[in-house]
Amino acid sequence: MTYDADLDAKGLLCPLPVLKARKRLQALTSGQVLRVLADDPAAVIDVPHFCNEAGHELVSTQDVTDGQLYFIKKA
Repeated sequence: MTYDADLDAKGLLCPLPVLKARKRLQALTSGQVLRVLADDPAAVIDVPHFCNEAGHELVSTQDVTDGQLYFIKKA
């Protein structure tokens, strides 16, 4: 999947992955995609909840060896 910005949130615990994703998304324009790599177990709940609350689209999630990838399209 193509994306416009990347955020490595490995090693960060709740709520830091979501807070950093929010900050990174602010720099993007509507329709651009942010790829987030996180290994916090709570991220599987926090990231979809954040997207739902903020109006962003969670395009895709993927399990990878060192965590999960989230592709978030900015509203």
